[in-house]
Amino acid sequence: MTPEEEEAIRREFEASRKANHQHQGPALFQTNDQSSIKHVLGVVSGKGGVGKSLVTGILAIELQRAGHKVAILDGDITGPSIPKMFGLSGQHAQGAGDYIIPCVSANGIRIMSTNLALENETDPVVWRGPILGNALQQFYEQTMWGDIDYLLVDMPPGTGDVALTVFQSLPIEGVVIVSTPQDLVQMVVGKAVNMAAMMDIPVVGLVENMAYFQCPSCGERHQLFGPSSAAETCATYGIDMLGQLPIDPALGHSCDQGTIEADLPTGLLKDAIAIIEGHDAE
Repeated sequence: MTPEEEEAIRREFEASRKANHQHQGPALFQTNDQSSIKHVLGVVSGKGGVGKSLVTGILAIELQRAGHKVAILDGDITGPSIPKMFGLSGQHAQGAGDYIIPCVSANGIRIMSTNLALENETDPVVWRGPILGNALQQFYEQTMWGDIDYLLVDMPPGTGDVALTVFQSLPIEGVVIVSTPQDLVQMVVGKAVNMAAMMDIPVVGLVENMAYFQCPSCGERHQLFGPSSAAETCATYGIDMLGQLPIDPALGHSCDQGTIEADLPTGLLKDAIAIIEGHDAE
């Protein structure tokens, strides 16, 4: 084929793919009469293991410290970690007629997760895509969220069934993308950015996790994964830089112990909070 023919085929494929995603998706999920949610934000990554749940937890805590009413929907149905992070291991969401009563963290963040619906938190969730989507719908539509300013959705990694359901069916106003410093991640971030663009959802910005390790003895910062590529990545895709998080064993220990609300240093992602509040004010 000539270059012109190849370009024509590529454009036809892209147009068909966008039409399939944008116009053939399911209807939006609806909140119940016991819930009022002002803003819904997704926290996404193009791959697993970058600290997406950690960033979700930090944003939730910082938004609450800023005076907002916050809830978390743990959309990582098969790999939930939010309940343990917030000290809710072993607890269960309760039923009230047709409603689900979410669990509440020590400082009042409302949380719904698969692990809060399982008999044992170590039970595997071996469900196919449609069942995962149904569970997500039930968590969103039947949970008694109450009066909430921000619902953060901790999304599963990648661009699979559940991520697509979240994009198509929840009233997502924007997404925060989480990455790490490796050069390879720029390509993975691109997948998340492009998926959001296909769904016509704005990207609020990028948080780079594991950006450095600060020596407790000398205070010097060490870039264990090499120089940060966050600024270059943000420039490439035209998105805001929301902040960098260090490799901090103390923070990891807090997540394991379920004490992150009490232990989290103030202002760890203060720029992100300011941008999120400004984004939602527009």
